[in-house]
Amino acid sequence: MYKIVDRKNLNPTVTMMDIEAPLVAKKAKPGQFIILRVDAEGERIPLTVAGTDKEKGTVKIIFQIVGATTEKLNHKFVGDYIQDFVGPLGVASKIEHLKKVCIVGGGVGCAIAMPIAQALHAQGANVTSIIGFRNKDLLILEDEFKAASDKLYVMTDDGSYGRHGNVTVPLKEMLEAGETFDEIITIGPLIMMKFVTLTAKPFGVPVTVSMNPIMIDGTGMCGGCRLTLNQDGKKVTKFACVDGPDFNGYEVDFDEAMERGTMFGAFERHAYEETCNLFAKEVK
Repeated sequence: MYKIVDRKNLNPTVTMMDIEAPLVAKKAKPGQFIILRVDAEGERIPLTVAGTDKEKGTVKIIFQIVGATTEKLNHKFVGDYIQDFVGPLGVASKIEHLKKVCIVGGGVGCAIAMPIAQALHAQGANVTSIIGFRNKDLLILEDEFKAASDKLYVMTDDGSYGRHGNVTVPLKEMLEAGETFDEIITIGPLIMMKFVTLTAKPFGVPVTVSMNPIMIDGTGMCGGCRLTLNQDGKKVTKFACVDGPDFNGYEVDFDEAMERGTMFGAFERHAYEETCNLFAKEVK
């Protein structure tokens, strides 16, 4: 059992927790993830490590309430326990060689991008961050990104905060003005990462994307997280849980990944509604 030692609501649908897990905290690096179960009957879900405190032995997770399991998790509070908390899993982000980087985060994907920006800043890299949200009410982690960035652009789709537009707007402006980066690291919705990659392609800047497809065991055994990459004209299958989650954005078949991501939409919606009804009855 793993104790929740801190909790904060970042916006109406996104929650941050610190979990007491000293062995995970000791080894986890930016870009890696954990798999948890809320209770003994619960499903496994992957969540990216959003930070660690090795002295306290805690791991920070940030999640959006989108399904049954995240709804259950959001009903846990400080002092409560989580059944399973396994990790670190996946390959850590390869950032040691980078000197000048553009981090592009979208929505709750900013929770994954934040520790990478912080690690780059700590190693002395020049960091430009672009973070985007649908509106100001969904904004998260602005202060954390500001502290870890030499330049920060905040974008909202409706213009209610920061600049009006999506994250590709300032990226394209910088590239067209002659700005150069060793790498662009983008994390967020698949459609956003696809268009960040397309925006960067004419300028030849390497793009790394963080993939978060359906996962079950986190060891490559189930095959649920498989992705198709186009390498040297050939289609290659990789598994996000063991080969990633970071991949070359120019190689990822985003259209296939988006189609696979909607396969269980009806089932997930039904499970979410059942869970919400259960908690509603408990309140009554």
